[in-house]
Amino acid sequence: MDATEGFGDLLRSAEQLTADVDTGTELPRIEQNLRQIMETSQRLWTKTAQIGSQDETDVKASILLGSKGLDVPHISHRLESLSTAKTFEPLEPMGDTDIQGFLRNERENNLLAVIEETKQNTFHQAEQRFWDSLQSEWDQEKQRILDTLIGSSPDLIDVTADTSSSMISDRVHMEGRSNLDNVEMAYARQVYMYNDRVVAGGVRPNLVELFREASLQFEQKNVTELWDMVGDMSSVSAIPSSDTTETRCSPQVQASMVAQARGFLEKYYVEYIRNIVSSNMRQAQLGGIPGTYPLVQAFLKIKLPVQLPGLEDGEVDNMPIWPVVYYCLRCGDLDAVAVAVRNASQNLGEFVEFLQEYMENEDRRLSPGTETKLRLHYRRAVRNSSDPFKRAVYCIIGKCDTTDNHAEICDKTEDYLWLKLCQTSFHERPPSGGASEHLSLQQLQHTLYEEYGESHFSAHLNPFLYFKVLFLSAQFEAAIEFLSRADSNLRSHAVHVAIALHELGLLILPENPQMPILSRNAEDPAPIQRLNYTRLIIMYTAKFEATDSREALQYYYLLRNIHDSHGRNYFVNCLSELVVDSREFELLLGRREADGSRRQGAIDKFGVDTQGVIEVVAEDTENKGLFEEAVKLYDLGGNVNKVLEIMNRLLSPVMSMASNAQSKRDRLQQQALALAERYQTQALTGTRANTRSFYLLLDLMTFFDQYHAQESDRAIETIDKLQLIALTQDSVDDRVTSFKQYTDEIRRNLPDILLATMNILCSKYRSIRSTTHQSPARRTGVLALPEDGGKDKHLARLRQQAKALITFAGMLPYRLPGDTNARLVQLEVLMN
Repeated sequence: MDATEGFGDLLRSAEQLTADVDTGTELPRIEQNLRQIMETSQRLWTKTAQIGSQDETDVKASILLGSKGLDVPHISHRLESLSTAKTFEPLEPMGDTDIQGFLRNERENNLLAVIEETKQNTFHQAEQRFWDSLQSEWDQEKQRILDTLIGSSPDLIDVTADTSSSMISDRVHMEGRSNLDNVEMAYARQVYMYNDRVVAGGVRPNLVELFREASLQFEQKNVTELWDMVGDMSSVSAIPSSDTTETRCSPQVQASMVAQARGFLEKYYVEYIRNIVSSNMRQAQLGGIPGTYPLVQAFLKIKLPVQLPGLEDGEVDNMPIWPVVYYCLRCGDLDAVAVAVRNASQNLGEFVEFLQEYMENEDRRLSPGTETKLRLHYRRAVRNSSDPFKRAVYCIIGKCDTTDNHAEICDKTEDYLWLKLCQTSFHERPPSGGASEHLSLQQLQHTLYEEYGESHFSAHLNPFLYFKVLFLSAQFEAAIEFLSRADSNLRSHAVHVAIALHELGLLILPENPQMPILSRNAEDPAPIQRLNYTRLIIMYTAKFEATDSREALQYYYLLRNIHDSHGRNYFVNCLSELVVDSREFELLLGRREADGSRRQGAIDKFGVDTQGVIEVVAEDTENKGLFEEAVKLYDLGGNVNKVLEIMNRLLSPVMSMASNAQSKRDRLQQQALALAERYQTQALTGTRANTRSFYLLLDLMTFFDQYHAQESDRAIETIDKLQLIALTQDSVDDRVTSFKQYTDEIRRNLPDILLATMNILCSKYRSIRSTTHQSPARRTGVLALPEDGGKDKHLARLRQQAKALITFAGMLPYRLPGDTNARLVQLEVLMN
């Protein structure tokens, strides 16, 4: 009774708890049994528990490996027995007294060590060469892109030019559309005329004069003055030498260049004075007496103020003596200076003797003794003079006080340059002289280019002025480089100045044509620089080589005497690039006619080894992967063997394809047939292997044409005549033996040949087997089989051919693809 009451109380308490849960809170009600609660708890524990111990991991790994059938204890034992030692130990234990075993082990270790070291070195060298090659290719491509960008003009980007017409022909006429403007056309015409005369032989024309004639039609004063300057500076008495740097650095040549520069500045200053006087005739009062002296007198009436303070030593013909002397010197007329000194109102003392000796010397310099005497007199009595013209005259005659720029009278760049050129010396500095008593040409060049530079002369505002400063100071390379980048409209002038100087042997070129446009050689005396003439020409022609390839070829001919690191001249290199880029094969190199004769191209006009050039261009084209173009070029060059070799490589991949109009296979087949017909007519052959493979590939293409056209009988007849594969048991051994003589172009197509032949045999077998007794005229694609006996015999012959084909394929010393063997066996089974 007590137990019953106890259970009853427990039941009521449980019901009370349930009621409280249902009404008192919002907790979810859990309705799971004990098994579900245990699984849920286990999942929660595995998510939050830490990673198991190593022992547990090993147990799980053992269970996994054991389930796969692996002997875990045996594997563990083998893994523990492995040694990580880097040295090679003997496989068998070796006793301490086993000398022979010890030596054998040492020998093996040394051999293995050498092999390992060689392997590591080989991998390292291969990787290094790969990166060097990649870097070199990238540098070349980067430079090519930069040259293309520099050589192009923004307003010509969208121009589509007709390349069928050329500016320069045998009659040198212009027609059609071109990327050349009128200035570039005029220069290109003169280059063509010059090259034509050079090829013809004889005396070469003066290229500077040709370019000067072309510049007259531009009607630009600066351009005309530029070519006058080039003409004067190039008229130097050069010393015969194979080294241009040595020639340019010789004192004789430098003195001649300075004299020419002074003469040019003096000539144009006379022109300047004459223009000033002509514009002010009433004030100048020139009169009718010719000569420099009266011209200077008239100029000074305009130039000098009425009362200029500080002038000394009286007058000559009512004009201050030292201004007259200075401007006569500035005009380069020493006779006029002598007239002025002779007519001076006051005695000029020792200056008359100095001037007399200065005039008698062809080099316009005093003897060392007289020069020392003049400098002493200058330091004692003239340096502190108030007359700027007197100081300037003494500095010119005695080449002294070179640090004084005489800014009072040299207010123009040309005047300053002329004064410094007059003070330039070409002899060793005297021991007693200081830095201010000697000015070499190298010092003047350094001052103008390094110390002053473009900013001092405002070169971006007046590029012709800065070009003049550099060019007249014999810095040809720096002047050309500056003008070529200063303005795209001036680049053509700079390029042709470089051409003229290079043809005269006055341009210093770098030893490596891959150098920048302007570079220095550590072995050259400062401040000599070198101009990359090759790159300059290539950059210039990049603008129009696509539309005016014949004109570009004229410029490339100028590079014929410059060679690359492989010994090839840049005329051939640039021609090769031009042919590949423009695809003007026939225009530039000629064409092979149907009768085998060669029609000449633009290259034949240059009198070079045409066959050799074509061979080089063909090699470059082949190396770039343009095999079809390479075939045409090798054929043009008469290299029959190379033509056959490349044609075999081209025909082999497409031989088994179906022929479609305008397809690559159709194009190559037509080209190969034309070559084969011409070679057979002219009895031209290459090596035996290439010739045999070429004609065999053509016959196999005929076989596959018949196969794809479902001409079974003709296809079997063709493949049987070729004697390439065995169709009878008797011929298997002979065909296997002869197969070793075929080239890879034939061998790699063998699977397709075997499958095509087996497909033909199988289709014929099915066709004949399905036929009933019917007349031969109604049968199509099969032989006439009048009786069942003939039918069975023919089916048996087809089975024998298939069996022979399977035997031949199995005996070949050539591994066929697995699917090919499977397909052959499957087709042969279907026939049985």
